[in-house]
Amino acid sequence: QVQLVESGGGLVQAGGSLRVSCAASGRTFSRYSMGWFRQAPGKEREFVAVVGGSGLRTYYADSVKGRFTISRDNVKNTVYLQMNSLKLEDTAVYYCAAGPWSTVVIEYNYWGQGTQVTVSS
Repeated sequence: QVQLVESGGGLVQAGGSLRVSCAASGRTFSRYSMGWFRQAPGKEREFVAVVGGSGLRTYYADSVKGRFTISRDNVKNTVYLQMNSLKLEDTAVYYCAAGPWSTVVIEYNYWGQGTQVTVSS
């Protein structure tokens, strides 16, 4: 009963910044932890970041820690991923997901369609 729509992807040069957003439907947004995952061609979908329902608890993959920031606005029913100091290896389709406090893809209940982030040299 949760629908998620990502936006904000695009082309950015290495070292640059981009913010992607995920808008959720309904009025129960704050009951879910929200995760960001990414998938590059030929690769498994991998965990990026998660934020708890209140927005106070966060956890990041080692590959993005210190560069990316996850946040949420429970009034707007939106979760964000601010990506700084982007690297070529950050190129992927970025997906948001709603579910439990988890880093595991199969534990999440709802997924968006994804937004492409391409980092160029």
